[in-house]
Amino acid sequence: MTTVLLVHAVPLWRASLACLLSTDPRIRVRTSDKGGLRGCMAESPADVLVADLECPHSMEVLTFMESLSPAAAHSPALVVLARGDRAGDLRRAGDAGATGYVDKLGPVDNLAAVVHKVADGGRHIDESLAFGLLRATDVPLSPRELRVLALAAEGESVSSIANALHLASGTVRNYLAAAIRKTGARNRMDAIRLSRDFGWL
Repeated sequence: MTTVLLVHAVPLWRASLACLLSTDPRIRVRTSDKGGLRGCMAESPADVLVADLECPHSMEVLTFMESLSPAAAHSPALVVLARGDRAGDLRRAGDAGATGYVDKLGPVDNLAAVVHKVADGGRHIDESLAFGLLRATDVPLSPRELRVLALAAEGESVSSIANALHLASGTVRNYLAAAIRKTGARNRMDAIRLSRDFGWL
């Protein structure tokens, strides 16, 4: 039996994906929304985490995976639902250790098979996402610069970003300046626009 923790903030999509996975009798599915991931994993660790990278708060899943020690007794595999034109999302998933990449705009009939494959230690990349993964290596911004820019894109101030990431305000300004320089943007808003156009945010 493969245990899956499906994390999604949208109730309808969460229920639909859980129903799809539950059609396989060898998969036991639990679900979580925003903020419930760590509690669910502490209560009963899952073999596989499944997350939609376009879902609000999917960063929680990636942050959780990055926080795990390589020596941890039980580290779940990560399957992400993604789009090929969102290179930044694919890069962040790769940095977090994702081993399963499913095209969310493609057929849905292989999701259970992908879950079993990564649970057994394998890797899966939908063919339609392969080019996007290659492009993901070309993202000029570091993960930290992307995170700071993403929070700025949500309208957060420098001080609130600093508090959220446990950084000094000057450090946040340096990250924003680096993002503007590396994207060739005129200002912060232009850097956000360009990063979104390229699928990095």
